[in-house]
Amino acid sequence: MGKSELALALARRTPSEVIVADSMQVYRGLDVGTGKPSAAERRVAPHHLLDVCDPVETFSAFEFARQAGRLVQEIHARGRHAILVGGTGLYLRAFLKGQLSAGGGDPTVRARLRSEAEREGAAALHARLRTIDPASADRIRTGDVFRLVRALELWEGTGKRPSALRPGLWGPPQVPVSAFLVLMRDRVELYRKIDGRAHRMWEAGLVAEVQALLLAGYSPSLRPLQALGYRQALSVLSGRLDETEALAEMQRATRNYAKRQVAWFRREPAAEWIMITGDDWVEPLTTSILDRLEGKDLGTASQGARRSALVSGPAPGHSSGSGGGLP
Repeated sequence: MGKSELALALARRTPSEVIVADSMQVYRGLDVGTGKPSAAERRVAPHHLLDVCDPVETFSAFEFARQAGRLVQEIHARGRHAILVGGTGLYLRAFLKGQLSAGGGDPTVRARLRSEAEREGAAALHARLRTIDPASADRIRTGDVFRLVRALELWEGTGKRPSALRPGLWGPPQVPVSAFLVLMRDRVELYRKIDGRAHRMWEAGLVAEVQALLLAGYSPSLRPLQALGYRQALSVLSGRLDETEALAEMQRATRNYAKRQVAWFRREPAAEWIMITGDDWVEPLTTSILDRLEGKDLGTASQGARRSALVSGPAPGHSSGSGGGLP
């Protein structure tokens, strides 16, 4: 989509560090299918919250908000700007809201619920959720163990229905930012970018990456391996699909995901939407942003107190979306 290109262009023009707001790029070993920044891109500016946990671990929006908030303070203390880049909308929302009211949850309750799901089946958890919160049960697929566990964990930890907690995500931001930009393309161009990037990931060895993860002992049922691209690669390795069919399914699913991302960010009250087209938009937009935001301490290092910036938008790459900013 262009969020990383914009962030790097800003970093070349003003002293900055990048905080990655991507729920898949936090995992070690998941590189090709998540579109992680290259070594050359990381040399332009330090990147944070990449490769912070193994695929068997859980990294929540609450944990992202906690760590991102700490990093912003540290980056500002170094006299630099913080640029949040990524498309995981819930991560950005948690950061803007000053974390989520439900907190980080209870690992003991989570482990118990997961054991129950393994023992009794996801359908049993879904039925329990329906008795507690029909609205949440309608939104969550019967087989989505991760979200079922999270919803029941929220209920047990707060005594509130998860559907009652959701509206609080969309209140005014509580964290000041210099800009919250959502990059958008014409739908035809966006879908062309999505299809092309998926094809490049396939050619770069996505199937081999997944095979290496399985050989390392990771279960194919892990949530990160059910993300877009990874689950299609698993289908090839299991013989369910050939590579042509799997790539087409990945492209189709990613286009559908981009539609949902647009709907998510449309509800974000702080977002400024910017339509981009072609390949020559980065430098003009960078200049425009820096000129416009000089009064908000986004320009030179001598301008005083620093704030963060966010850059986001529907992502052509994988299941976690795109976004970003300068706090």
